[in-house]
Amino acid sequence: MLFQYVKEPGRVLVIDDQQANLDTARMLLEAEGYLVRCEVSGRQGLDAIPEFKPDLILLDMMMPGMDGFDVLRELREQQLTQRIPVLFVTAAYDDMTLERAFDLGVVDFVARPYRRNELRARVNAHLRLKQTNDRLQRTAREREEVVNLVAHDLKNPLSSILFATQMLRDGSVAPERIGRYYEIIQDAGNDAVGYIHDYLEQRAAQTQAVPQAGRANLTAVAEWIDRRYRERLEQTGMPLTVIKPPEPVTVSIAEQVLRQVGENLITNALKYAPNAPVEVAVHAGAPGYWRLRVTDHGPGLTESQQRQLFKPFVRLHSQRQGSNDERLSSGLGLSLAKRTIESHGGQMWYERGSDGGSSFVIEAGAA
Repeated sequence: MLFQYVKEPGRVLVIDDQQANLDTARMLLEAEGYLVRCEVSGRQGLDAIPEFKPDLILLDMMMPGMDGFDVLRELREQQLTQRIPVLFVTAAYDDMTLERAFDLGVVDFVARPYRRNELRARVNAHLRLKQTNDRLQRTAREREEVVNLVAHDLKNPLSSILFATQMLRDGSVAPERIGRYYEIIQDAGNDAVGYIHDYLEQRAAQTQAVPQAGRANLTAVAEWIDRRYRERLEQTGMPLTVIKPPEPVTVSIAEQVLRQVGENLITNALKYAPNAPVEVAVHAGAPGYWRLRVTDHGPGLTESQQRQLFKPFVRLHSQRQGSNDERLSSGLGLSLAKRTIESHGGQMWYERGSDGGSSFVIEAGAA
């Protein structure tokens, strides 16, 4: 099994206008190990849902003011509450009442006065169904997250391999530089295999993804970006400048994470700022922090584009449509990059350059 979860006690919200009924329901349900919250009116019950987050609602149908039918209608109108199973409680019911309640979405009913075995059986059955469904949905979301991460992180080394092989195939590489292009292919291939190992082998054994602890030489990360992307940038008319402090700088983020995010920023410059110079700089930030800044001197982004930058599955218009970068793009890059940096205790943001270009800044604490 890919993901495992610790079983938690079910959370039951009881809504009834009679305190004696609430006390009885609480006693019986808490004896079964459930977490119980009681409210004496329909409105108070609805107001309690965002905080209590019930797995199941036990709802009295006959209440003054807002009765159970009114509560049901409001529950089904809200996305937050429409999937919560509701058991309605009534001392007097007929076929018409039952039909009306089921039409509004109740999953079962319980007669009052309560019978312990009946209440336990009905609540247990519907809570198990609800919790099983929740687990399946969480598993589906987390598997999708793993797929998204793998696809995103494989995109950049694969695009480097495609670039280097195309250059070699075209025969446009000077003989003395052929070895360098083979190094790019080998290094990018090793990175791709490493990413697959990280996400598909290591994370599959974990309940949830755990941020990598570690330290990184920020100067070495800038040098790595230089080695990986200088030829590619220069081939497309984008001179690269790397600015480093005189002494190595170490920060509290794993080097692999900074490499992945750094190359994502470079490939964005390739897509959105063609023929513009690119600068990678390491410099001091706030006291006790250092920054890696990737700047392109292209056309920059409009205010509307800036608002969309870190939203998942949003792709800005590329001026190099049809390129390998464009075909490999998922629209997840900046969204995942920002979230990854923040999950490791850093910050990432966008700044518009004084010349109209774009700067992306990663800030991390000194180690």
